[in-house]
Amino acid sequence: MKQVHCEIITIGDEILIGQIVDTNSAWMATELNKIGIRVKQISSISDDAEHIISALNLAANRADLILLTGGLGPTKDDLTKKTLASYFESPLVFNEEQYAYIERIFTAYGREVTPINRQQAEVPLCCTCLPNELGTAPGMWFEKNERVFVAMPGVPYEMKSLMQKEVLPRLIRHFKTPVILHRTFRTQGVGESMLASWIEHWEDQLPPHLKLAYLPSVGEVKLRISAWGDDREALEHEVSLQAQQLLQLIGKHIYAEGEDSLALTVHRALVSKGLTLSIAESCTGGAIAASLTQNAGASAYFIGGMVSYDNRIKSTFLDVPAAVLENQGAVSEETVQFMASGIRKKFSTDVSVAVSGVAGPSGGSDEKPVGLVWIAVDGAHGIRSKSFRFAKDRERNIEMTRLSALKMLLDYINSDD
Repeated sequence: MKQVHCEIITIGDEILIGQIVDTNSAWMATELNKIGIRVKQISSISDDAEHIISALNLAANRADLILLTGGLGPTKDDLTKKTLASYFESPLVFNEEQYAYIERIFTAYGREVTPINRQQAEVPLCCTCLPNELGTAPGMWFEKNERVFVAMPGVPYEMKSLMQKEVLPRLIRHFKTPVILHRTFRTQGVGESMLASWIEHWEDQLPPHLKLAYLPSVGEVKLRISAWGDDREALEHEVSLQAQQLLQLIGKHIYAEGEDSLALTVHRALVSKGLTLSIAESCTGGAIAASLTQNAGASAYFIGGMVSYDNRIKSTFLDVPAAVLENQGAVSEETVQFMASGIRKKFSTDVSVAVSGVAGPSGGSDEKPVGLVWIAVDGAHGIRSKSFRFAKDRERNIEMTRLSALKMLLDYINSDD
């Protein structure tokens, strides 16, 4: 079965100058992947007729499907529709059905259609007009030389509505696509190169229609197994067998499968075990608590937390002895252990986690450099603590600390399984 390749072209100077971020392409690529269409390239171009035509010619040479977003508005800088009419050598014609739809929208707001908005009902004669329920610019479907071209508004909620209600169903009918399956495993605390060395032999043995992708981000690496074929049941069985082998090799480093974040995984573990949690944070400034309470239902386990930034707060409210702070310092194993036990006692919770470190970019020393962090977890199994050496970037250090603390907490509460 022939693989269908797609190219996405986003049109708009506002993207190129960084005024807005192109979120459309990532969303479209995800949805296309679900129906077996592979995105081979994503391009962003300016509102310029020559650039648009050049991009269309290039895309038509390497893709079966070309999706365009942007430049369909009623103002003079929106050139996409006129350029498409030129590209397909098709005159713009007035579409009565589209105009009636525009009139309904304006009537609903108690307004009359302006001449400039009336132009939104003009579309190239050769296109199939796709109704846009959330705006005045219709989507447009073209076919040329066995290629499909679809133009959509750049406004994200309009584009998504058109994709879901019109474009994706039409693509499924038009193209006979192969089955694509993915299984994603999330790891924390181990680097991409180390993971690759541990699973090198297994990866080398994968058949050609299976591929492993490494998706690194700050503090995490996602491993995605992708498979292509015609028989869904056979592919699912094959991917399952490969996933089992992967789990045998690096299972202790995998905290979840799919797209669940580490915070959500911890959230679910605490809820399922009926445990309560308290948190004492210093260098993370509340980031750990914030990531957990973003999940609905966090009140089932999260009792509260404290940002004990100053040593006086560590001493007065968390019972860290003044002698420990003076002799070992705020960033030390002793201090973070007292913080964990102190917050747990104060809040009467089943488990607690505490962090203290040098986030940077200043404040470090030869003995305690920027990026040094101590984390402790306290609970029924006693106190467990560990030090980490991260980078010199403040934001990165905070995020690495947050993730490492959550992973230590997850390992702790799962240690009796």
